Amino acid sequence: MSSQRILPQSQEALLKSYTTRLKDDVKSMLENFEEIVKLAKGENDSQLSRMTQCEQDTYEMQVRAANMVRAGESLMKLVSDIKQFLILNDFPSVNEAITQNSKLFRAKQAECDQKLASLRDDMATDLFDLEEEYYNSIFK
Repeated sequence: MSSQRILPQSQEALLKSYTTRLKDDVKSMLENFEEIVKLAKGENDSQLSRMTQCEQDTYEMQVRAANMVRAGESLMKLVSDIKQFLILNDFPSVNEAITQNSKLFRAKQAECDQKLASLRDDMATDLFDLEEEYYNSIFK
């Protein structure tokens, strides 16, 4: 199924918003990580005392780590939203699955009908033989 599907305008807007969310979250994670690495290297020069600078850097790292966690949670929510969108809007796959199941069940039905017809014929033959035996018997 490599055919191109045409999506309604609302779905296109939703997909664009997903793309925007993805780019923003990844960008946020990258920027915060880069800033944490810069803080760890100690690249910022300031007039603060060493102890004050250490406390400030620790606080900033915690805030940036929290921002990274928030962006990661947002990405997980985005994945969940995309899965839900795909499940709810993938009508060709659903229709194909229904068609395949329908064919499978029709084949099973035909197989059962054939076995039942064969069983009926065998029983009719056996019943005919039994009736003939009964009517030809001396113990009626």
